[in-house]
Amino acid sequence: MVPPEPVAGSATRKGIRGNRPRLRGDTAAKPPVTPQKKRVLFVCIGNSCRSQMAEAFARAYGADIMEVRSAGTDPATYVSPLTKQILAERNLNIDGQFPKSLELLTTESFDFLINMSGYSVSLPNARVLTWVVPDPIGQREEVYRAVAAQIEGLVMRFILELRSDHPVESSAR
Repeated sequence: MVPPEPVAGSATRKGIRGNRPRLRGDTAAKPPVTPQKKRVLFVCIGNSCRSQMAEAFARAYGADIMEVRSAGTDPATYVSPLTKQILAERNLNIDGQFPKSLELLTTESFDFLINMSGYSVSLPNARVLTWVVPDPIGQREEVYRAVAAQIEGLVMRFILELRSDHPVESSAR
């Protein structure tokens, strides 16, 4: 059946249904429901190498599913130049980053605390994951490269676990 043509001088009809309401409810496009981002804190001793690397990789690869910060149990006074160099070679710029104390972040809430310090560290309501990663401070450039590659792999695996339905492992090497 073809809808009748509008009569001259009458209101124009919209579509086949005219101005009648839809029978199946509103089918207007709704924004997709996105899960809330996980808040992740990476911790090492000086917040000058390992946790800075992890934060940079997590921001670059997992910004869609997590908000990240980094801190140190005993923060250094500056980010290691080799850390900046190794990350810059991977097109990751951390010039605005600086070492932060874990104590400064204790008032914030985190879903995960990823501990690379070798010490016992925890925060209320945060699931603690332990990553055994050697501290490259004071070592040769090759050590920094190896540590960065290890951390990049761990961060990528963590991101994939967050994106999947698989539980996140409590420790990694």
